[in-house]
Amino acid sequence: MVTLTAIRTFNIPIQAPCITPENFADKTIAELKKLPLTEGNRNVTLGDLFKIEQSPTETPNIILNGDLSKVKRVGQAMKSGEIVINGNIGMHTGEKMAGGKIVVNGNAGGWTGSEMKKGAIEIHGDGGDYIASPYRGNDLGMKGGLITIDGNVGTDVGCHLKGGIIKIKGSAGRFLGYHMTDGVIYVEKDCDVRAGACMTGGKIVIGGALEILPSFTIDSVKPKVKVDDSTNIVGPFYVFLGDRSERGVGKIFANKVANPALKFYEKYL
Repeated sequence: MVTLTAIRTFNIPIQAPCITPENFADKTIAELKKLPLTEGNRNVTLGDLFKIEQSPTETPNIILNGDLSKVKRVGQAMKSGEIVINGNIGMHTGEKMAGGKIVVNGNAGGWTGSEMKKGAIEIHGDGGDYIASPYRGNDLGMKGGLITIDGNVGTDVGCHLKGGIIKIKGSAGRFLGYHMTDGVIYVEKDCDVRAGACMTGGKIVIGGALEILPSFTIDSVKPKVKVDDSTNIVGPFYVFLGDRSERGVGKIFANKVANPALKFYEKYL
């Protein structure tokens, strides 16, 4: 196991895609210190920014300590192993992740899990905007894996989602699941406007209040909904199909008790 501790406060963005279990495997401390990063427009090394310690413990492979909210791309394209981050972490954490696990004991920045294919990300705090979403103008969304967030998330989460599962214990911002084609998003609390806009497939489950776009049509009322093999949510839920403006067949499950304003849809069943 390798433990990295920030040796000072970071005030400008740091690009750190080298911090993965694969890059750290079988390296000595001397070799780890030479791994390249950038701080702003300067080329630096891992040893310039972090105190590096090794121990014989195998799991987790990497522990990061400190406020790392300016540190980006940790765990980028990792395929195996485990990273534990004790503090806040910056954008693009776990981008293009293809396996393994990342645990964030703090808040995570935007684009966490972007283009993720496999593996698991646990955020024991809040998530930023664009969680599991591609860059603006791109449609390469999350394809697989699991992201769980204990707190709230920002806007545009799960955009262009093509697979995988996102579980949010707090509330979500606007444009949740924009253009999603597959996969599942579960929000335990409230969701801001335009959830599921332009979606053509997949499932969005909202336990709190939300607004339904007029391009969705009511399909049924269900007593419960399955999120994944370990999570079944008791309702009842209104089930809406859409986005019909895109000829979509995605489903939004809206908690009936939390959404009395949607009761008028029942006359169309």
